[in-house]
Order: sequence, then C-alpha cells, then structure tokens
Amino acid sequence: MAKGANIGLAALSDDAGSVVVGLSWSSAAGDGDADVSVLLVDGDGKVRSDSDFYFYNHAAAEDGSVQLLGKVPTENGSEDRISLDLTAIPSDVATVVVAASQYGGACFGDLDDLRMTVTDRSGEALLGFSIPDATIETAFIFGELYRRNDQWKFRAVGQGYETGLAGLATDFGITVDEGEDEDVEGAEIQGGGGEEASAAGRSEAARGAGETSPGVTETDLRASDALRIPAQANASTDRAASAPDGTAAVPAPLSDTPQPARRRGTRTAKKKVTLPKAAKKSLAENDSWKPARLFPVPSYKSDREREVRATSVLLSVMAEVPEFGRRLTAGFGAPAGRMQTFTEVSLPHGDSPKRPDGVIRTERAGKLWTALVETKTNGNPLKSEQVQNYMDIAARRGYEAVITLSNDVALEGSPLVEVKTDGRRKHKVSLWHLSWAEVAHQAQMLIRHEGVGNAAHAWLLQELLHYLQHENSGCHGFQNMGPSWVPVRNGIDGETLCQGDPRAVEVVESWERLIRQVCLRLGGELGQKALPVQRAKRGSDPKSRRTELADRLCEEGKLSAELRVDGAQSILSLTADLRTGKIRTSIDVPAPDGAYPLSVAKRLLRVLDDAPADLHVETLLEGRSGPRGTLERLRPEPGDLLPKDGVAISGFRLSLFKGMGSSRGGTESGFIRSIDEAVDRFYSSVVAHLGQFEQRRAPRVASAADTSGAH
Repeated sequence: MAKGANIGLAALSDDAGSVVVGLSWSSAAGDGDADVSVLLVDGDGKVRSDSDFYFYNHAAAEDGSVQLLGKVPTENGSEDRISLDLTAIPSDVATVVVAASQYGGACFGDLDDLRMTVTDRSGEALLGFSIPDATIETAFIFGELYRRNDQWKFRAVGQGYETGLAGLATDFGITVDEGEDEDVEGAEIQGGGGEEASAAGRSEAARGAGETSPGVTETDLRASDALRIPAQANASTDRAASAPDGTAAVPAPLSDTPQPARRRGTRTAKKKVTLPKAAKKSLAENDSWKPARLFPVPSYKSDREREVRATSVLLSVMAEVPEFGRRLTAGFGAPAGRMQTFTEVSLPHGDSPKRPDGVIRTERAGKLWTALVETKTNGNPLKSEQVQNYMDIAARRGYEAVITLSNDVALEGSPLVEVKTDGRRKHKVSLWHLSWAEVAHQAQMLIRHEGVGNAAHAWLLQELLHYLQHENSGCHGFQNMGPSWVPVRNGIDGETLCQGDPRAVEVVESWERLIRQVCLRLGGELGQKALPVQRAKRGSDPKSRRTELADRLCEEGKLSAELRVDGAQSILSLTADLRTGKIRTSIDVPAPDGAYPLSVAKRLLRVLDDAPADLHVETLLEGRSGPRGTLERLRPEPGDLLPKDGVAISGFRLSLFKGMGSSRGGTESGFIRSIDEAVDRFYSSVVAHLGQFEQRRAPRVASAADTSGAH
C-alpha cells in the first residue's frame, strides 16, 4: 500500500475479526531495535484513559482485544507482532493506532526495511505497508485501524516524530508532567513483584506483561519526565485516574474537583503471583525422598505413551491457567475467552476415523475458535501425511487451525512438513508450530518473571515445567543435529568437504534451530527477550543466506552466531570451531571516553573479580587488536592491558573457551549440551557482572555496532 491509502478489511478476508499486526525492520549492523506500542483512541482522537496505552510494561488488555506478542526473529532482523481481536474492541474506541519508538539516541533512519503487515487469523497476509524514507525520526505511527459504518478499515500512515514516543503520546492526550521528581521516582515502583525496577534496565518487574497497571511515565518511555493522562470531557474522572482493576494508576488527573489526599508518586495494582527461584528447605528425612508431583513422569516404554501423556498434561494446564493458554494461542489468531481442551478425539475421515492428539476450543461472545493438535515427543519427526490428513479434516469441519508440537524448532523458509492447501475451499485453515522449548519458556516467563493470577495457577505451571524438564518426558526441545552432522564434521576434519555440499546447508539449519532454542532458554532464565542477531544482506532470501553460511562453514570450519538480550548494550558472540573442537563465547565491552586507561583497566578487572581465571581479556584498539591475556595473569598487573605506544583504547573483548562434545547431542558429551553449558557459564560468570562497569561509562560511548567490526 502507498502512504495515506486505506482499505476495508472485509474486502480482503471473510474472517478479519481477529488479525495479527507485524512491525518489522532490519539492520546491517545487527544492533537495530525498536519498541512497539498500541493506543486505543475515541472519536476525538484521544485516549479514554491510561489503560488505553499498550507497551512493553502493559502488554495485554483484560478483554483480550489487544495483546503484544513480543519479538520473533526473521531472516533479516526481527518482527514485533500484535494480536488484535477487533470484535472485542470497546464500542467507544474509534481507532487503533499502531506505533513504534527508538531510544538511547537511535533513530529510524538507522534501520532498513521498515514494514507493517496485517494477517488474518489463518496467517494469510492481507496487506503490507513499507516506510522507505525514515531519517531522524525517533517514533513512528506505522498505521491505524479505524471504524467506518460498523466496518474496520486500515490506513497506511507512516507519520514520524523527532520527539520520540513522548511526542507521539502527547498528540493522543497523554500530558508530559515535567519537573516532578517525586512522581518519577514513585513511577518506578512496580506492583507486580514488589520490586523497584527502572525502565532503563528493563528489569524483571518492569517487563511483566500485564503485571502492573500501565502507570505510563516518561521513565517507562526511556526518558526523564513523568507522564499522566488528564480526564477527557467524555470520560469520567474516576476512569481517567484508574487502572483497569480500579486501583490508582497515575497522579491526580487535571480536574477542578478536589481530590483526596494521597502519597505522591505511589501506585498500586492487582498483584501477580510469581515463584521464588530458591526452593524452601525440605522437610524430608534425607535426599532420597522424592516430593509428590501432580504430573509424575514414569518410565514409558513407547513413544505413543509419552505423546498421550504430554499432550494431556499440557492441554489441561492451558485450559486451567488463562494467562498460559492465551500466551500459547494468541499468535495463532485465537481470541481471549473460555478455553476447553480435549484429547484422543475421534473424527471421521474416509473409510477410517482419525484421532488427533488434541483439540482446543475457545469461546468468546458465542463464537468458537477451534484447532487440532498433533504432538510428537522424544525427538520424533512430524509426518507430512499425518499433518495433511488433519489439515483436510479441519477444512471440512470448519476448524481454524492445526497446531503441531514437537522438539523441533521451525525456521522461516524451511517448513517442518510439506502440506498442500486446496485453494478452492472457502474456509481457510492455518498451520502453526510450537516447540516444547517454547512451551517451557512461556511457563517460566510467567511463574518467574511476569506473574499469574493466583498461587494455584503458579503451582500448576511449576508442575508443568518440572514435567517438561524431566529426562523421561520426551519434551526436551531440539536435541539432535541431524544425519548430516557427523559426515560434515568428518569432512571438515579431513578437509574433504567442498562448497555447495547440501549436507552443509542441513547443518547450518540445525545450528540455527539450536541457537533459537538457546535464546528461548536464556530468555526464560533472565526474564528478557533474547533473539539471534541476523546480519543478512538486504533483500536476501532464507535459502541464499543459508547457502552462503554453508559455503563459509566448508571454507572456515566454523559455525557462528550472535545473541542480543533485550536491554543489553552489547552482543554476545558464539563460535564453534569444528577444526579445533573449541567453543568460544565472547562479548565486546566499549571503554569510556575521557577516563585514564589504567583506571579503566583496573575497574574492569574489579568488576570481573568473580569471573573464571581462564577468561581471556583482549584490548581493542582502533583498527587492530591490542594486548591480551587470561584473567589469572592480568589480575596482579592491570597495566599489561595497556598498549605500549599509547594508542587510544576503544574497548575490551572478553572470551571463554570450552571443548565441544563429539556426539549428536543426546549424551553427556554432546555438542548441543556443550553449547548450552558454554552460554550458561559465560553469561552467569561474566556478562551478568558487566552492568557495574557499563553503568559508570560516559553518557555516549562507542556502541556494540561500533566495536563489532573487530570480529
């Protein structure tokens, strides 16, 4: 679509009552990012209250009309997805505004391929809108969905703001309240976990989706002033000053009516329940006693028994814990409503009935959303013929989706199963995939970081997580590098692997699946989004990108990846050298401007006081590498990190090395386990402590992108 154009959704799809909006971008440097936000505005173009503003600290509406689904990796960058149930949007909302903002001095001109897409609940793309002319803008309205004669239409807006999200928010009735430091400080007290959390650090409490009332402040928007929302002429004062659950959400509204006295800057919200990481002291007589479990994991002899039990355990918890059920199905177009789940359902198909592993049915306002579920455990692959049968059954019986669930990880441009769709059928069925690793990730995010409605729900999710992580469940996620792994390693070792070998492409795909799973696990532990960084050429397709990486593997014998944790200033690099059998994890830390080099070196070593003695520290200079050594050798002599010729230091590279396993990943010495252990050790013992060093840096220093050229 062209900028300013509009179109009715009904003209594009027979079923546009629920849509998924995607905002995507890419960056050649790999460090581009932005935050999405959604505003619900009335006929006057203003928000009705603070709860009409959705962003990372207020990610979902209670009625399910808006849900920010978070970032997913794409071939050239990342995409933020938003689920909109247009049938649930309140009648006094005239327009849904979809925007994004940059922070930390970045602007949208630094990003490439700015694009907004809208798909229906089946996943079929309805429209797309690109913004090719971004320059110094720090916030953008990508597009808006608006009502016209009881129908929803889309308008391609593409309006930029140099004043960031604060300037955009002001246009829709959010007033910047400058100079009230007490209110700013109070705004950082989050109700979800009872912890203080600054938005700059994006701590666990601040990232809890729906965990607190939105309490929109400029602090939340990565700036310095408190925001508040005045009462609108067509909205009651009480509504403008309250969160959805009726608790105080913002400072007193602008009104002539006297307000009751209250402590300035404090906010309350309906508290969400999370579980502490440290378990309570056991009352057992000795360590051999095992606690009773809701979902015990017996030693099944057949994969079929594992599949039946895993499906039943998962679907039952989805139905009983609304936050969890919504989290797993919102991206598939399911509405927020009453959910029921079933297993071993017999459905007619030709001469003999078929039995999908499960069925999900969600009801809202008398309308049903239904999906068939096909499950695999223990690394068993999905079968195309089986999935095709369920797609055909779903199309004939009016089901909206088929959901496959296995240990494998889906990649863009590389489907797990091939299915054919009959274009003559009016009813469209979407095919979606979940990995068991993603299921475990979502459970962990809820019970450790974001919270659920009550303690019983938290306990149910904890029992589910324990079941999934048990060695006998068969739900361990991606755990096999595939049949090409050993031949490729042997070919690299013997220098017989040639460029263009299709087995190298298969290994690159397996590596990409492994990295996606590593990101899920790391993000679940930290309570932050962790995504692989893509540095593909603009316009490259998945196949050509993987072919190029496979040729590089044949030439260099290395598999490389980069990971970015949401809110982190630097990128974590990971390299598996198949020739030497070593795994390298590293990160580049920019040096502060204007500080004495020896003071910087001493401070870095103090921050790394608890890091492993075998940590390699390398000084980065402009255009070349500098002195290097292990932490054990450098601790007594920090001056050894300084260049002899007095050249300015741009930063430091910190690296740990580990031997890799030789098997496919199913044993203690497996390659996959080695990668997991390497990332865990590096992040917990090195990266987790670097915040103390980075906090004392000058306001503007070289970014990770600036130092990444030294790779």
